[in-house]
This record gives sequence, structure tokens and C-alpha cells, in this order.
Amino acid sequence: MILEAAMLQVKAGMQQEFETAFAQAQTIIASMPGYHWHQLQRCLEVEGKYLLLVGWDSVAAHEQGFRQSAGYQEWKRLLHHFYQPFPVVEHFEQVEPASRPLG
Repeated sequence: MILEAAMLQVKAGMQQEFETAFAQAQTIIASMPGYHWHQLQRCLEVEGKYLLLVGWDSVAAHEQGFRQSAGYQEWKRLLHHFYQPFPVVEHFEQVEPASRPLG
């Protein structure tokens, strides 16, 4: 499994509207082949900053499967106008051995 990470900076004053749109858009990504899970985290220090994490089977599941789907066009319509600047999306893989929780 790979991890997609995107730091999202939402335009000032649009955070609530973004969160409402994301609640709708998340059903799109969750329906994609190769999707496992996602989290949207709100930054406590910087207003309008969010971290989106998505677990995928592979980079291809995200880049070709999701981004080339009809659902992605709706995702773009719902969310892309909120970002300034447009986010950089990166993919990560776990380094073995995996860590275990302390205690």
C-alpha cells in the first residue's frame, strides 16, 4: 500500500465551505478501485491549512485509476477552486520494519 499526502491551503474565509464540499467529495474518492482509507486533518497552527492522507493499493490506482476517472472531474469541480496555492501531491511507501506503538 502507498500513502498519498497533500498539504492543502484553503483560501481565507472559505474553510467551512471547503469542509462542507469535502464531506460530499469524499464519497467519490472512497468509491474508487484501489482506495483503502482517507483522513482530512485541520492544522491547529495555520488557519486554512489541511493535510489530506489517502491509502491506495498503488500509485497507479491514484494517478491512473482515480485521476483519469469521471469521478475525478466531479472532485475537481467540488474542491479545486478552494486552493491557493494549488497543492503538491506526493506518494510515500512504508519503510520496514514498521514501528510499533510504545508502551
